[in-house]
Amino acid sequence: MDKIFLYGASPTEIYEELNLDKKFQAKQIYQWLIKGVTDFNLMSNLSKALRERLTNEFGSAISSKVIDTQVDDSGATKLAIELYDGAIVESVLLIDKNERMTACLSSQVGCAMGCKFCRTGTMGLVRNLNTAEIIEQFVHLRAIGNVTHIVFMGMGEPLANFANVLSSIRFFHREDAFYISLRRITISTCGVVSGINKLTEQNLNVKLAVSLVTADNNLRSDIMPINDSYNLEKLKKSLLHYQNKGGSRFTLEYCMLSGVNCDLQSAKKLATFTNGLDAVVNLIPWNPAAELPWTTPTTQEINTFTKYLDEFHIKYARRFTRGRSVNGACGQLATKSKIKEV
Repeated sequence: MDKIFLYGASPTEIYEELNLDKKFQAKQIYQWLIKGVTDFNLMSNLSKALRERLTNEFGSAISSKVIDTQVDDSGATKLAIELYDGAIVESVLLIDKNERMTACLSSQVGCAMGCKFCRTGTMGLVRNLNTAEIIEQFVHLRAIGNVTHIVFMGMGEPLANFANVLSSIRFFHREDAFYISLRRITISTCGVVSGINKLTEQNLNVKLAVSLVTADNNLRSDIMPINDSYNLEKLKKSLLHYQNKGGSRFTLEYCMLSGVNCDLQSAKKLATFTNGLDAVVNLIPWNPAAELPWTTPTTQEINTFTKYLDEFHIKYARRFTRGRSVNGACGQLATKSKIKEV
């Protein structure tokens, strides 16, 4: 059976890909896809003959399938999604106290960045996701609830798969597709300066989140290898450029590691780094992973650190963890992915 990637395609592209007789048939299929209907046999306004042909040739209009679902006490749902080649990614639907539903999407199978506090980093990079595979995660999550926001905070470094992430964002925002506001889409990066600069030039109104973890160059290089290529000085320069070009206010993600980056000296260095930046520091207590050597800070440790931040007039927000019990929280996603022969 031929494999097709229809999500992200225009009606014209669907017309050509499926070798249809009439262009209106492509528009009908496109509309079914947006509704989340991926079984050709359920596309009731197509002729029976066409439904049978498409099913026989392609099987389904979607290239991936959900192979596992886990739900935690907060209502967060984690999906394990098998791709066409046997690789597996994880995606999470997060529900906050205001009933806002956020789709946390992966951009890669695994990740090459090797951040030492993140489970995904232990996988290494298997491959990039294509545009359809990114969008299909959203489709699977939307079958659970009405997704209102999207964050690229799943597996992988979004800015290392720039073209496909950008293409998926443009599709999410299309008025005849899902029409998600750009201001409700967040791209998270570990600090790939070249990607931040490319994003700046796109003049998109998406939100940017940068995983900082520490404002100490030596410590950051130890924890985040990306710092060897793009140190804090280069990172801040790119963020100032982003800010001056009119980019949305961004957040600095600060994964709190007990005994590592929660002391007075860390707060002082953070104050120096954030000076001149219109940013909010997101405090995220480390989410445990058995194979990693870190410890989640105590409540007292967190409270003491926030007092330091108050003293230095640093804008911050405390993140309350969702999805931790199903290993679906920030930094906990990982699979044993191997690509099968196809």
